[in-house]
Amino acid sequence: MSQYFDSHAHVNFSAFKGDGEDILKQCLEEGVFVVNVGSQYSTSKRAVEYANKFKTGVWAAVGTHPVHLNKGSFSYRDPEEEISEVEIKTNGEEFEREKYLELANDAKVVAIGEVGLDYHHFEEGIDTDPLKEKQKEILKKFIDLANEVQKPLIIHCWDAYDDLLEILQNNVADKKGIVHSFVGSYKTANKFIELGYKIGLNGIITYGESYDRLIKEIGLENIVIETDCPYLTPRPLEKSKRNEPVFVKFVAQKIADVKGISIEEVAEKTTQNGKEVFGIK
Repeated sequence: MSQYFDSHAHVNFSAFKGDGEDILKQCLEEGVFVVNVGSQYSTSKRAVEYANKFKTGVWAAVGTHPVHLNKGSFSYRDPEEEISEVEIKTNGEEFEREKYLELANDAKVVAIGEVGLDYHHFEEGIDTDPLKEKQKEILKKFIDLANEVQKPLIIHCWDAYDDLLEILQNNVADKKGIVHSFVGSYKTANKFIELGYKIGLNGIITYGESYDRLIKEIGLENIVIETDCPYLTPRPLEKSKRNEPVFVKFVAQKIADVKGISIEEVAEKTTQNGKEVFGIK
């Protein structure tokens, strides 16, 4: 049985409130490693709690998603409009360094994330410049935290790749990390690769042929696979179905099909890449 590595899951979110632990047990039975990623302090803490329920195969990342730096709500729709609109409330979380440092020092925490920039989900009619500056400022603080604990970053970026590149060039993260849920061009991907980052691909690449060129042009050694569950359910599954870590196999299959290689090769190499970036033996 091939080993798969879901480098970005959210089994720590409320969508899995009733069966999260069972889902993770199933993942391990089916040969799928999982990193549960926090998007605010509460879900970061829950990710750590889940990780510590398992001896191996389940890890955590802790951080604040940029949308949670502003209090309000936004309507979520994925880049290919494959799911119905979802209203997501944001809590205006402040960066409490000591609280995150305590979580980050847990042995089962393998990364700081998800953190980053999101210029896509701003409410209409507001001045976005102060919000962008706040996101940049907090990202730099999380980079400093990552360097203090010597762990990589998991970076969220939407409509902000140029600003992200500038920040990462001028604020070097010692352990680099992953640009998660990548939806840019292969030329942009290669700029992040040159800086030492892996590119995270998920169900978005299965929605058509839009990302085939990206898959072809970047080497398998630079790719990690992910689900971003419960969002972004890959095809051929129904778009209304809750995404789960075991479905990362469909992402691997798409990469294999486009590159003309076996799914076993994709599974083996992306698992190796995941372990490498997270420092997992």
